[in-house]
Amino acid sequence: MRDHRRLRASDLADQVALETYRLTKSFLKEEVYGLIAQMRRAAVSISSNIVEGCARNSRAEYLRFLEISFGSARELGYQASLAERLGYFGKEEGSPFQLGNWTSAKRSWLR
Repeated sequence: MRDHRRLRASDLADQVALETYRLTKSFLKEEVYGLIAQMRRAAVSISSNIVEGCARNSRAEYLRFLEISFGSARELGYQASLAERLGYFGKEEGSPFQLGNWTSAKRSWLR
């Protein structure tokens, strides 16, 4: 079993989850069951899958959960892009969600 707290990706995922909750607080109330819920669910899923993957015994299962986590990160990236285009926040606020951040983090997950 691996310790998820030793992975840089786990720290990054935790920061993104916190930032997602912070940013979505200011979204329109009509988005509570729409974009807010989707973004928060995806953000929590990133960390949750890293933790679950680390708890698996086989390397194949571990890597599978990291792939699922990366998929959730990409999903959140799209949702953040949509929220930005809808005017819910600016480019500078959306930077933690940029795909480039996750692509470079993904490489460190395998270490």
